[in-house]
Amino acid sequence: MIEQVGDLVREAAQTVVLPLFKKLDASDVHEKAPGDLVTIADQRSEKLLTEGLLRLLPGSTVVGEESVAEDPGLLRRICETGPVWLVDPLDGTGNFTFGRTPFAVMAALIQDGDLCAGWILDVTRDRMAVAERGSGAWLDGARVTTRADPVPATALRGAVMMKYLPEEMAAEIAARAGNVAAILPSQHCAGAEYPDVVSGAQDFVLFWKTLPWDHAPGVLFTREAGGVARRLDGTEFQVTDPRKGLLVAANPDIWADVRQALLGSRF
Repeated sequence: MIEQVGDLVREAAQTVVLPLFKKLDASDVHEKAPGDLVTIADQRSEKLLTEGLLRLLPGSTVVGEESVAEDPGLLRRICETGPVWLVDPLDGTGNFTFGRTPFAVMAALIQDGDLCAGWILDVTRDRMAVAERGSGAWLDGARVTTRADPVPATALRGAVMMKYLPEEMAAEIAARAGNVAAILPSQHCAGAEYPDVVSGAQDFVLFWKTLPWDHAPGVLFTREAGGVARRLDGTEFQVTDPRKGLLVAANPDIWADVRQALLGSRF
């Protein structure tokens, strides 16, 4: 099923998403919440993925970003027993809407609330990241692992999603930014941030919003590659946990060093 889901994700990208890139009309975009855009590409991609995933695994449930936007009560299904698909039909909608990259199509499978498998397709780069619990992480068919060596905090580079952070936390990180080598600008696409941690393009990424479809595939991909994804109190990310705040790093030592360097003991 790993290859079949990967093929389905690519189908959504190639037949729905890419044909609409830089070709949207004003009527193709609207706000589902203030500052939160949705396009016909999101909606059509989710429809294709939902139908395809239910065919691949009869009796499963699909929880998609756009379906939850229409009916928030659907989110409770991720706590149910049995297999549940999480679908982000177009991660990085803001980028896509304004003709920028990156953007991704993502899916994850959970069973009884636990992550089982995840798929991330960086659409314009055609870069597919896949993970299966206990079987490793794969990028474009090659097995990948994160860096395992300890690195001084002053040599670490990573992204921080400053836009959504509480004001006090954002101010603390800004004041302590010199404790790391660089705080990189957000790519506004979790589907790009997670593979960049695994590949070594960056050492860490700090998120505030942690909606399950945004993070489930990337968390499993990072873990299977040897990295960590933990809440700011050090507990492991659980897809059914609604708390905000998530620090992702290439290895546990980097996680601890970045946590201390940017947040100290205040949060």
